[in-house]
Amino acid sequence: MNNYRKFNNIIGWITFAIALVVYTLTLEPTASWWDCGEYIATAFKLQVGHPPGAPLFQMAGRFFSLFASGNNENVALMVNFMSGLVSAFTILFLFWTITHLARKVIVKDNEMSKAQLAVILGSGLVGALAYTFSDSFWFSAVEGEVYAMSSFFTAVVFWAILKWEENADEKHSIRWIVLIAYLVGLSIGVHLLNLLAIPAIAFVYYFKKYKPTTKGIFLTGTVSIFLLAAIMYIIIPWVVDLSARFELLFVNSFGLPFNSGTLVYFALITAGLVFGLGYTRRKGKLIANTALLALTFILIGYSSFLMLVIRANTNTPINENNPDDAISLLSYLNREQYGTWPLFQGQYYSAPLDPQDPYKDGSPVYIRDKKSGKYVITDARKNSIPNYDPKFTTIFPRMWSSQDNHVRAYKSWGKIQGIPIAATNNSGEPETIIRPTFGENMRFLFRYQLGHMYFRYFMWNFAGRQNDIEGHGGISNGNWISGINFIDEARLGKQSDLPQSMQSPARNTYYLLPLILGVVGMLYHFNRNYKDGLVVALLFFMTGIAIVLYLNQTPFQPRERDYAYAGSFYAFAIWIGLGVLSLYEAVTKRLKVSQLAVAGGITAVCLVLVPGIMAVENWDDHDRSGKYPARDFAANYLNSCAPNAVLITNGDNDTFPLWYAQEVEGIRTDIRVVNYMLSSGDWYVHQLARKIYDSEPLSFTLTPEQYNKGVNEFLPYFSRGEVTDRVELKDLIGFIADESARSKVTLQSGERINYFPTKKLKLTVDSARAVSSGVVPAYMADSIVPVIEWDVRSNYLYKNDLMLMDFLATSNWERPLYFASPGSVSKVLDIDKYCHLTGIVYKFIPVLAEDYVPGLGGIDAEASYDILMNNCKWGNLNQPGVYVDRESYRNSMMPKQNYMRLAQALQRKGKHTEAVAVADRCLAEFPNNKITFDYYMLPLAEVYYKAGATEKANDFIRTIAGIYIENLNYYNSVEPAFASYYQEDSMQAYAVMSRVWEWAEAYGQQALLEEFKSKMMIPEDLKDIFK
Repeated sequence: MNNYRKFNNIIGWITFAIALVVYTLTLEPTASWWDCGEYIATAFKLQVGHPPGAPLFQMAGRFFSLFASGNNENVALMVNFMSGLVSAFTILFLFWTITHLARKVIVKDNEMSKAQLAVILGSGLVGALAYTFSDSFWFSAVEGEVYAMSSFFTAVVFWAILKWEENADEKHSIRWIVLIAYLVGLSIGVHLLNLLAIPAIAFVYYFKKYKPTTKGIFLTGTVSIFLLAAIMYIIIPWVVDLSARFELLFVNSFGLPFNSGTLVYFALITAGLVFGLGYTRRKGKLIANTALLALTFILIGYSSFLMLVIRANTNTPINENNPDDAISLLSYLNREQYGTWPLFQGQYYSAPLDPQDPYKDGSPVYIRDKKSGKYVITDARKNSIPNYDPKFTTIFPRMWSSQDNHVRAYKSWGKIQGIPIAATNNSGEPETIIRPTFGENMRFLFRYQLGHMYFRYFMWNFAGRQNDIEGHGGISNGNWISGINFIDEARLGKQSDLPQSMQSPARNTYYLLPLILGVVGMLYHFNRNYKDGLVVALLFFMTGIAIVLYLNQTPFQPRERDYAYAGSFYAFAIWIGLGVLSLYEAVTKRLKVSQLAVAGGITAVCLVLVPGIMAVENWDDHDRSGKYPARDFAANYLNSCAPNAVLITNGDNDTFPLWYAQEVEGIRTDIRVVNYMLSSGDWYVHQLARKIYDSEPLSFTLTPEQYNKGVNEFLPYFSRGEVTDRVELKDLIGFIADESARSKVTLQSGERINYFPTKKLKLTVDSARAVSSGVVPAYMADSIVPVIEWDVRSNYLYKNDLMLMDFLATSNWERPLYFASPGSVSKVLDIDKYCHLTGIVYKFIPVLAEDYVPGLGGIDAEASYDILMNNCKWGNLNQPGVYVDRESYRNSMMPKQNYMRLAQALQRKGKHTEAVAVADRCLAEFPNNKITFDYYMLPLAEVYYKAGATEKANDFIRTIAGIYIENLNYYNSVEPAFASYYQEDSMQAYAVMSRVWEWAEAYGQQALLEEFKSKMMIPEDLKDIFK
């Protein structure tokens, strides 16, 4: 056994080293897309990120950022390295977990042969390295996100319970239970996913301490779910909820200062725990003492959230939801801004409100009022919770969202026929409404939620992945594949002779080998040690399928969600390791050869065929070294703006990278980035009214109190007949700011709220101030319009709409205003004809835009030329060896279009040399071999032709035609059963070729046409078009 421990440690650390080297070599050197920019920025300066927070991750990230050698550009690299390091530790604990379980299966009476030692270590090596190179885990291991650290906590707590099991009969074995409790508490400060290991932990304890019975297994399962629920729904929220109740009692009822109730509450908790621990120890109550110790250490770990409260009270630049007291922290932890979804009981998507009782009351909203020294209610939340007609509710609802695109997808995935039911609709009128059946509800669960949103991801990791393009049920994107043609072609159609556009570096095939080895290991494990098999199966279920059932996801998620199920894939990797053991026993039973040679041979073969193939297949699309797109795109956004500008953004990827660029690298801190969605929160509007770094406060007419939570959350439109002319925007804002009776309207609930009486608005232009402040460039000064008019195209104004209109009315042309996308505000500010593309953002200028496109504004060719040609970098996406991931690919569509629009604008102005230079730059920065040329780039051909650059035009047309000809030839060769999936793609391809044909004929390029004819399969019904 001494040799086992020595070699188990040595090989374990070698496995750790391999993983660490792999992740270090493939780290992204800067911030990535999605939440990474936010996490790195909030870690670097210990700020407050989005609910429910990740304070432990942030504090650890802050520590690692100290090793950036004084160069802030290295901060992201160090935080990413932290993810790589904890991921390597995850692999280490996985190795030790597999070897522990393997030893229990194969070793009897602690006597271990050399062959057994070799195969146990081989099992750990194969399983751990398979997970090292798995798609989802590797993705998280090389970026600054919470999921790598969350996986680490899952791995270490599962390993720790196995260590307790190994030492359960020793005097101080209870320390392992206390350690697990502390780790669970700490993990809450990273992500709640780690809690899902609790049922598996409970069964390890049960199987060690008791003889298994049906009743015992049932009770253990029940207790484990209770423990999980107790932490999630009692300890995490109620520790803070009771603090909030104490705070309200002591401040509002006893008249004591703010935070007095919170201090008393935590003093009582501390005193209670100290007393309880002392009492149970004196009385020899071991179980009670252990439970209190575990609770104490969970709370100590959970206390990392105090960092958020402390930092919120310092008004950090990023301070999401401002959880500066117990009451606001409770709202933060409950993720109130994201809403709720039904789980065990709830509505179908078609459910109308209950005509007898359409709404229920919610919990009132309290905010701190420094003037009165009390917490005051700003929103009673009367009639705020929809109450649905019980005829349209069900147990375990899976299809619950009434959003239009979700409903369409429900009907498709669930194959809805439904049952017609007479009901009263939300307008109070009788209507026959289709209600899905429970069977259709379950069909959606199995086809979409389990099949598409879990099993597909599982197969990505252990069978293979088609590409990294989001899949929505079609056959060409986002599916799992195996690399075995007859299996893949039965599901996805023809897989040979794929066109270049469908050959992605993210197309990875493992020939089902990891899956087969894992299934063999699972069956072997249950056969040889059903107790441990059940434990691993519980871990597999709780960190995979249970998450699917809990999240109850709607269709059209913003991105693929495989990272959330990494714990389930971790459990399966254990079985991959045990599969080696199964093969070893099968061979040694049938062949009279050296068992040591068999152990070594099987380990070597499995290493090559499973982690070896996975590493080779996955390396090119998981290697992020040399990539800077998120950082560079963010800098381009900021550098497209004039000094002291306000930039309105919309989603994660045009906001979080900008936060990173400003907060960490200090790029253009004079720009105020305003996320339009977040500005529906009172806390965000209050932050906008403060100076941050070099950015001056935004000016508002409404007072801070009028933006408080529960105040002006939405304003309905009610027409006042006497208002017939257009109303000046500042007058409308003044009307809303007026607290007199004339600006209020009474709702059915009896609540009186503000409203807006007209949709016809105007904004008068102060031309002199607009020019002097830089809002209008000097070369446009002669084209300024005296007034801007528009109609509001919505019956409601929400807080973010009000904020933007207030700023526009109050700033009085003193500050440049930019939009990442003018279409995002068009319902309330239909002003895109005054939005001028300037680099990669749109500047609001009181001048009718040239080259106007509805929804996209016009273009300031002079400013855009300077920015796009001299001041933009695109993250090395055009460099050899740099993989263009799907998010970078998608975000590149916008700058490609901007270059194209600029080239067209210059060409129309007769600036042919500049137009050609812009077109050349576009093709150089976003080359076809990295970002496939598409339909939207076609106008570049005309730019080249009209500029006289015929050879460049021909080369471009030849390239883009070659793409679509190859695609068409493939579409026309697929089996009839799959042809319908490519119908839209075929139509677009023929449209592209038709356009190409027109240009080639118009510019006399007959040779090109002959070349295309020789390569293109033209159906009979289209031969007249392609003569």
